Amino acid sequence: MEALRLVLRYAHLVGFAVLLGGSVAQYLSGRIRINPAMLYGAGAQVVTGLALAAPLPRDHQPDPVKLAVKGIVAVMIFVMVFFPRKRAEVNKGHFLAVVGLTLANAAVATFWH
Repeated sequence: MEALRLVLRYAHLVGFAVLLGGSVAQYLSGRIRINPAMLYGAGAQVVTGLALAAPLPRDHQPDPVKLAVKGIVAVMIFVMVFFPRKRAEVNKGHFLAVVGLTLANAAVATFWH
């Protein structure tokens, strides 16, 4: 079970990297839109996050409130990326909110014990 948890954590981190990297690359291109990397990264974050939150046998169970906060933020990011994905361009504030929520979700994971 520990190996499964580590693989899920690795996939979760890769999803974060793809989401944030896709966002930064798109922002630097000068054309603010939702790219496929952002969509796949957000989807990976939600799916692997749900799998990581499953009550697997382990010594220390994660805080349910932290999981709820991370889950809500991850779903918000996914919704903000999924629905405007076919637009030629999105509002700069919307795009920066996706980036900000992504960084906030990572901060919750890192600093909330």
